[in-house]
Amino acid sequence: MIQLSEAFLKAPIAHRGLHDVSAGLPENSRVAFEAAIAAGYGIELDLQLSKDGVAMVFHDYDMGRLTGQQGAVQTRTAAELQEITLLGGEETIPTLTQILALVAGRVPLLIELKDQDGLMGANIGRLEKATAEALAGYEGEVALMSFNPHSVRVLSGLCPDRARGLTTAAFGADKWPLLPKGTRDRLARIPDYEANKCSFISHEADDLDADRVQDLKRRGAQILCWTIKSQAEETAARQVAHNVTFESYPAQIPA
Repeated sequence: MIQLSEAFLKAPIAHRGLHDVSAGLPENSRVAFEAAIAAGYGIELDLQLSKDGVAMVFHDYDMGRLTGQQGAVQTRTAAELQEITLLGGEETIPTLTQILALVAGRVPLLIELKDQDGLMGANIGRLEKATAEALAGYEGEVALMSFNPHSVRVLSGLCPDRARGLTTAAFGADKWPLLPKGTRDRLARIPDYEANKCSFISHEADDLDADRVQDLKRRGAQILCWTIKSQAEETAARQVAHNVTFESYPAQIPA
């Protein structure tokens, strides 16, 4: 089991980069990542898979919210996706390889692989393989995570030398309406932590007082959380979490 390095626990982690559409900094864009680096923050980013099997830095399954174009990311090749402009700026959708070259080890990267199965099941593997290929030879600090425990299990074989964790939540029906109740109830118990050789979770901030989170912390798990949007929220979260993923306010970097 690979622990998160101290770099992931010192500076707050900018959620999808230090993004601000009103300032021309779309989420998961090169300029948002450069802004985070300049401010001294770590970076959280998301991965989806292109039609031709390339890891793309993009949050949503569908392109509509972030680009105004219709259709799923997986219906376009990497070359096509790199021509699509993100709303709120002039940036296009980058590949993971491009972002690794941009960051070049300057700050730690917390990388979330988005669920490719659709129901948090076992129909995954291509994005995990593409991620591992992109990371081969990268010497910067990287930690990998996913809501889908099957994804983390595959990553444990592909990237044994990278810290791995689960993105976790209360999995309430209001926020996860497409997941069957049995799946939601199971994932809320975080039952796959030990079997998947995880060293951390990144948990829903409103649920940090959950018994399972408290138990994992007592047993040595490193606790991150998402998504903090004010200093008051951060202060409360740090009663449990070792570090926060944040947006929408200037998080303070400890001395």
